[in-house]
Amino acid sequence: MSEDTIFGKIARGEIPADIVYEDEDVVAFRDLHPQAPTHVLVIPRKPIPTLNDAGNQDAELIGRLFLAAAKVAEQEGFAEDGYRAVINCNANGGQTVFHLHVHLLGGRPLQWPPG
Repeated sequence: MSEDTIFGKIARGEIPADIVYEDEDVVAFRDLHPQAPTHVLVIPRKPIPTLNDAGNQDAELIGRLFLAAAKVAEQEGFAEDGYRAVINCNANGGQTVFHLHVHLLGGRPLQWPPG
């Protein structure tokens, strides 16, 4: 179950994390293995394993994840320069923790495709 992942435990406050933003629906914290100068994970408090598991009832929550990512980009000072916000889905998509999350990457020019 998604609530048993490390992200579920962070969302419930059972495991400490470097939290940079939180509200009643969303928690954002610094990634332990950053892929950019700023790498923040934005997660819903509600356990949703993958994007495939989100339903119509989660549409507003998914929007809140991205709005929170934009807030963090602003607060971290790179919103105007640009950033990447991405969701990996399932193993072949690069997802390693099965609790839906947005990767927010910024603080340097980012290449596409990622390299």
